[in-house]
Amino acid sequence: MAHEQPDEQSVMLWPDDLPASSPEDNFRPWLDPCLIDTQAARGAVIVFPGGGYSGRAPHEGGPIAERFNAAGFHAFVVQYRVAPHRHPAPVLDAARAVRIVRHRAAEWNVDPAHVGICGFSAGGHLAATLAVHAADCEAGVYDEIGNNDCRPDALVLAYPVISSKEFAHEASIENLLGPGAPDDMRLKMSLELHVSENTPPAFLWHTAEDGGVAVENSLVFAQALSKHNVPFELHVYPHGCHGLGLAPDYPHVATWMDLCCEWLGGVGW
Repeated sequence: MAHEQPDEQSVMLWPDDLPASSPEDNFRPWLDPCLIDTQAARGAVIVFPGGGYSGRAPHEGGPIAERFNAAGFHAFVVQYRVAPHRHPAPVLDAARAVRIVRHRAAEWNVDPAHVGICGFSAGGHLAATLAVHAADCEAGVYDEIGNNDCRPDALVLAYPVISSKEFAHEASIENLLGPGAPDDMRLKMSLELHVSENTPPAFLWHTAEDGGVAVENSLVFAQALSKHNVPFELHVYPHGCHGLGLAPDYPHVATWMDLCCEWLGGVGW
């Protein structure tokens, strides 16, 4: 179970010195393992809750991990840095989490070749950032953990922030980059522009009437995946607001989790 404060089961992401840290905030990011009881190595999903890069929504963390556990997958929830921390702090945390899971795969009975990531809203932007920019993501700290690959093997995006262009969620982009960010940095964080044949296969879902993050964010990312022949599955539900998580009050939308787990099974989890 994931926690809003680290406990004895939590794994701190970094040693004493945090890379790209803001002096305005002493938050230290961590990883909460949510492991299943298994003798054989199983696939894992690392979860990044949303929150506009200003917080981390609890309902998009622990409850999501529990559902992945119920489907037979290990899960982990990352409490990553948000504003006043700026890019690249969040993606360094995300990459470090993937590296830690692979580094401790034998201890946790994780299949290191099946480590996926799942992000909600701005957490989806974070997950997609790691997916498209993994090759450029520095280790941050050069230790034995940093020697592990940070590229995820699968990508799950729930109503994600993707673009910094016409359909941008400006609050998330500003929290990530700071006010008045230069155009080249904004374009680097417009993730549909950076999909390549090396981007991992993806499962995306959104609602058509999402008033917080426009559905076009998922659509442009799916178009980019298609252009580069990256396998993907996309579900656009007609009704539902932003930030639904498991969508307990929207039974039709709530089917996303079963569909996602079925998709993960189809790609080897």
